[in-house]
Amino acid sequence: MMNISQRIKEVPYSAIRKLTPYAEKAKADGKKVYHLNIGAPDTKTPNEFFDAIRNTNLKTLDYAPSKGMKSLMEQTCKYYRDRGADFDPESEIIITTGASEALVFSIVAVSELGQKILTCNPFYSNYYTIFRQCGINPVTFDTTVETGYRLPNYETIRDSVTEDTAAILLSNPSNPTGAVYTEEELRRVVRVAKEKDLFIIADEVYREFIFDGKDFMSFAEIEGIEDRLILLDSVSKRFGACGARIGAILCKNKALMTEIIKLATGRLAVSTIDQIGAAELYNVDKSYFEEVNAEYQKRRDCIYEELKKIDGVKVYKPEGAFYIMPDLPIKDAEDFAMWMLTDFDDNGETVMIAPGDGFYHDSNVGKSQVRLAYVINRDDLKRAIEILGKGLEKYRQLTNQ
Repeated sequence: MMNISQRIKEVPYSAIRKLTPYAEKAKADGKKVYHLNIGAPDTKTPNEFFDAIRNTNLKTLDYAPSKGMKSLMEQTCKYYRDRGADFDPESEIIITTGASEALVFSIVAVSELGQKILTCNPFYSNYYTIFRQCGINPVTFDTTVETGYRLPNYETIRDSVTEDTAAILLSNPSNPTGAVYTEEELRRVVRVAKEKDLFIIADEVYREFIFDGKDFMSFAEIEGIEDRLILLDSVSKRFGACGARIGAILCKNKALMTEIIKLATGRLAVSTIDQIGAAELYNVDKSYFEEVNAEYQKRRDCIYEELKKIDGVKVYKPEGAFYIMPDLPIKDAEDFAMWMLTDFDDNGETVMIAPGDGFYHDSNVGKSQVRLAYVINRDDLKRAIEILGKGLEKYRQLTNQ
């Protein structure tokens, strides 16, 4: 009998999309479903992207260079240079098919089969899919809803490193929590990475989404880690262009980048058309970021205030990205999320949420948590949380919680 690998069997379904069949059934049954489960921005993709593609007069749609198109690499590096991080477009950037491929390439380049990557609980659920795809496992340290998911002290991070840990991976601003780490928190991580001789993989794709007038600090602004810092980039959230699937790896370790190019040539190239469009995205006026950021801050305020009204919910105010991860007064958030789609509606409307358990490794803390993405307009957002509150009240009555 032909074998299906154990490795693929150990890859979990995405916590974000796991309940999609139930949502589709609910829609087929005539329910309106508010999607708070997935971070797909509804903000308008800048016209520069589409205009660039319309104005393309290519006669043949050929492969782009495996490293990426020069125009896009230069534009991406200029974006970072304007923000205090200088990367050479000739040797310190590789364009990838989204940040997901950038992470796969990075992990393959810095770890051996069976090694571990250190990250925090909770973490972006698709990290685990990629870990198992690459034949490695995570090792984690905990952050808590009570502290707004701040990083723990230096000793806790240090003591979480095992002898077979290859790198530290952090999302900042955080998906799934919306936490934005301070310079002091970043330097804790840097201290551990230096002492334990680890790479730092920095997923900073939400760096434009910072609220309350606060400043964002990138790992790339910290001196002395140039040889160990791998920066993951994407246009998906920054420009509301998820479907373009354009990401990048930026790293000053030229020996490492030379090796990663092998992986880039193995998949031949990233979409030529999407790279043409993405290069022009970097010409958008800075007012675009200001307007989008202001809108997400209003949505953050809305969802935070509405969640505070629901009895028993533990909530905090996220500082960035467009996610919030409250703790609900129930034992099994996945069962509740499924029930909301299969058995509950309020005037024909219900909500799809992402159960928190899929964002954790080796922990039961997430079983009562959910990740909510506030990527719909404020009126719909307010209605969605109203439905969530009504559903939660009914579910607790039915389950005696």
